[in-house]
Amino acid sequence: MKTTAAVLTEINKPLQIEELSIPPLKKGQVLIKVAYSGICHSQLNEIRGMKGEDRFLPHTLGHEGSGIVLETGPDVTKVKPEDHVVLTWIKGNGHDVPSTQYIRKNGSFVNSGAISTFLSHAIISENRLVSITKQMPLKESALLGCAIPTGAGIVNNTAKIKPGQTVAVFGCGGIGLSAILMAGSINMTNKTNCTTIIAIDIMDTKLNLAQTLGATHIINAHKTDSLKSILDITNGQGVDFAIEAAGLCETMETAFCCVKDNGGLCILAGNLPHGKTIQIDPFNLIKGKRIVGTWGGETSPDYDIPLYEKSILSGKIDLKPLITQNYLLPQINDAVREMETGAAGRSLIKLHDAS
Repeated sequence: MKTTAAVLTEINKPLQIEELSIPPLKKGQVLIKVAYSGICHSQLNEIRGMKGEDRFLPHTLGHEGSGIVLETGPDVTKVKPEDHVVLTWIKGNGHDVPSTQYIRKNGSFVNSGAISTFLSHAIISENRLVSITKQMPLKESALLGCAIPTGAGIVNNTAKIKPGQTVAVFGCGGIGLSAILMAGSINMTNKTNCTTIIAIDIMDTKLNLAQTLGATHIINAHKTDSLKSILDITNGQGVDFAIEAAGLCETMETAFCCVKDNGGLCILAGNLPHGKTIQIDPFNLIKGKRIVGTWGGETSPDYDIPLYEKSILSGKIDLKPLITQNYLLPQINDAVREMETGAAGRSLIKLHDAS
């Protein structure tokens, strides 16, 4: 069987669309007909070499998607053929198979990890799959692989935001917007929403979208001092939580400064290029400001993704506004360039016709 894949062959070069042969499934692997794939800054960082040396070239990319199970390998019990599934980089239950290799026409190999989604058909490790009902649209389901688990997971799992608390979100891409959406909705424990949700970005179009998703205040950091504005909004106190999803040194440092003394928490979700560091004043730590990183919003995929699905199907949250661009696989390099401009919310790559 063949697959069509976007392959990274060289750093800082366009992805190449190639037809590859699919190898036999190993124990714990599943063959998926990919419906939609998200595209994330993690892929941009790989393409631009921002993660350091890439020892796996050539390789496939993508870590968020949705699809339909075609075939299961030995010992797979979590899913079965014809199941609809979310493809997520966050490890869940099941076999953990770290890699596979697709085969080029000349017999050479293209490396692939436990999950890759920039392919029409993909071999995925069992523990990177979560079954969903067939009532759940596969288009929106793709966002349950990374954007929602990370952004909404920060709100629900990392911060555990309570009614009446305040939050500032730096960066209104897929993860930041997902955090805003969740902070502004009835959360998983049916408590009320945040009273103050401040969205910070440099693009008015994304800030306007953040406002429709629940932001109570918006700040264009190119037009005003974001730290001063946040302190003005909070009467000089700072916010209970700051979520950094822009992946920039300056925004990470500002996010830490804007949380309140005696318990304010800054949560870093953005990825800096390899070797970059941030600076913080240690006296802010003494004053009780805290800073942590997050790993996928501390998501447990097999528990959390079905909860998000339930909220979507019941109408409590709507993911459609998060999807700001749609592409086909041959347009993958256009999607990469659009993401690099910072204009996109969450872009989707359509691999097959699906609901």
